[in-house]
Amino acid sequence: MITVDTRGTTAYSPLIPAIKAMCNAKSGEVVEIIMDNADAFQDLKEYLSEQSIGFREIYDGEQMALQFTISA
Repeated sequence: MITVDTRGTTAYSPLIPAIKAMCNAKSGEVVEIIMDNADAFQDLKEYLSEQSIGFREIYDGEQMALQFTISA
């Protein structure tokens, strides 16, 4: 599993490391993106939906996470 923790990111969009992880993941690998930015979280959910990538949403207080599997 690749885990990318973007909590507290202020210098750039949290979507940048999330997309980078997706590009570097191998087919069948699970990617987990942890965020505390609700706008970026929503944007990533929309992107995954547009790409027909199923995902799991996890909410834990102030933080949110998306888990999904990279397909071929």
